[in-house]
Amino acid sequence: MGAQCIDCVQAGRRQDAGQRRQYQPAGYGARTIAGARLSSRPVVTPVLISLNVLVYGVTALEAGSPMNNQASDLFNAWVLWPLGVAGGEWWRLVTSGFLHYGAIHLAVNMFSLWIIGRELEILLGKVRFVALYAISLLGGSLLVFQFGGVNGPTAGASGAIYGLLGGVLIAVLRLKLNPGPAIGTIVLNLVLTVSLPNISLFAHLGGLIVGALATAALVYAPAKNRVAWQVCALMLLALALLALYFYRDAQL
Repeated sequence: MGAQCIDCVQAGRRQDAGQRRQYQPAGYGARTIAGARLSSRPVVTPVLISLNVLVYGVTALEAGSPMNNQASDLFNAWVLWPLGVAGGEWWRLVTSGFLHYGAIHLAVNMFSLWIIGRELEILLGKVRFVALYAISLLGGSLLVFQFGGVNGPTAGASGAIYGLLGGVLIAVLRLKLNPGPAIGTIVLNLVLTVSLPNISLFAHLGGLIVGALATAALVYAPAKNRVAWQVCALMLLALALLALYFYRDAQL
């Protein structure tokens, strides 16, 4: 008893490997609370950081200055300028999230993105993480468009990053962990937002609120037909943001 022939063991391994190949692509296997397959390596987060660094590099080269890169043509064409958005340049709502005022602004945001994003990406999965980042970025930009100064430029990934912060809080609550550290981090960052000059409160609040709502839709969706529930919830949120855009556009 307890002994197995070599042929039996090898046959069992081949059968197990075949079942795994059929099992995992069919959508089964270990999943996170958002329905993502378990992973240990972030992919989207470093790609987003690379894109932000690349855009900053282009603006710094155009301006001929790493600290005064806002003087570049690309920066002026992409920065969030509400009057420009109302004039039909809607892409500024998105492109402004990849611009930064100088190397320090870039470094702070990218460090925050790496710390927060890599863990949240593993929890949500790549596709859901991209959706959260994108809708948080739009949420921050649209709140600036709605309530910010009509002739004041705004740029930075902060709206999207605050959306990830809101996502972390919702995920902690869903996992029934201690929310104190997450709440403390958010409060501290909001205090810094209103205390330091030249920081957009509306971008941070917009990203935070939209990110929290989007993450709630992802992690609280019922297990049955989870993807359908998640897609519908995110679409409704996106439609609400679109309605906000058209409302403000009509005002301006």
